[in-house]
Amino acid sequence: MKKFDVGFAVAGSVMSIVFLMLVNFLTSPDYPWFIYPSFVLLLWPIGLYSVKNGKHKQLSLTYSALIIAFLTVENYINSPQYPWSIYAIYPIFWWPILVHLEKRARTMTVALAGSISIILYYSILNVLLSPAYPWVIYPAFVVLWWPLAIFHTKKKTFFEFSIHASLLISVFFICVNVISTPDTIWAVYPIFCVLWWPLSMYYFVFKRKLTK
Repeated sequence: MKKFDVGFAVAGSVMSIVFLMLVNFLTSPDYPWFIYPSFVLLLWPIGLYSVKNGKHKQLSLTYSALIIAFLTVENYINSPQYPWSIYAIYPIFWWPILVHLEKRARTMTVALAGSISIILYYSILNVLLSPAYPWVIYPAFVVLWWPLAIFHTKKKTFFEFSIHASLLISVFFICVNVISTPDTIWAVYPIFCVLWWPLSMYYFVFKRKLTK
């Protein structure tokens, strides 16, 4: 059975997709809903073949291309007036990029290049598509954790990480507060909670090391 499992997956996927297409066009031809289960069914034989043959790099590239194609088709069918699929294209392509880089993907250089390029990508989209609100601060906040975590993990400076991470979180909440609701000062509440992180790290980890 092991010799034919990939062939079985291909045959099963093709048969299922054809069946779903027929049901779709016979019962509800106004909307091509078969693309959703078909997308999942396509991942089955591709993933099985790649894992069995150790082709993880090709798997990441193929899956990324399929996901982007699926999102583009979904965008075109349901909301062609707004190209929302482009928000996901560049971050998705970082999956095969990191897989192809292998050990170099864990370096500080790659983390900085990736985070800066992603922030620039969303900054351009923000200016071109929706300049009324600087929403780029949200993906920027998430992406900045990448180089920050790698830097302190390599140096094993976990107490310093808690300080820098708390500063990043505090700056983020302050920016959101000023931009979204400048009349209400609410950022102090999450900032107060975040400050307990470096404080606890100092008394229960860092201070104990100094006293030894």
